Amino acid sequence: MEPENPAALRRLAQDNWAQSKADMTTAITLRDAGIYYAAVFFAQQAAEKSLKAAIINRLNKSPRGHNLITFANDLHAPLEVMNAAAELNMEFLSSRNPEHADGVPAQTHDLASANLHIEAGESIVGWARNIL
Repeated sequence: MEPENPAALRRLAQDNWAQSKADMTTAITLRDAGIYYAAVFFAQQAAEKSLKAAIINRLNKSPRGHNLITFANDLHAPLEVMNAAAELNMEFLSSRNPEHADGVPAQTHDLASANLHIEAGESIVGWARNIL
């Protein structure tokens, strides 16, 4: 994709937004099924894709990487969103990989953790929806 192609950027923003909503639904479904580490991961993914959609839409560029703090900062997000981004930022790795977690992710995340991270994801997704 050529970064300067406005139609391609619009489509990429729409695709990221659609996947963000699907990822949040997946996070909630996994939490309700008791698969907490995966719920945390999908909450992070929902937040990441919603911020990417907002950056593409607002700044006409396709962001790279997974740093939610950088993405939220690029959008001049309010403190609540920045705090949610900080809560979720490392979950891209630590919810999946023992070498980035304090043990086995499937054993270290519980209902409280899943709820905390889903709330953070919902905060980011909700804010992104309002600026799209």
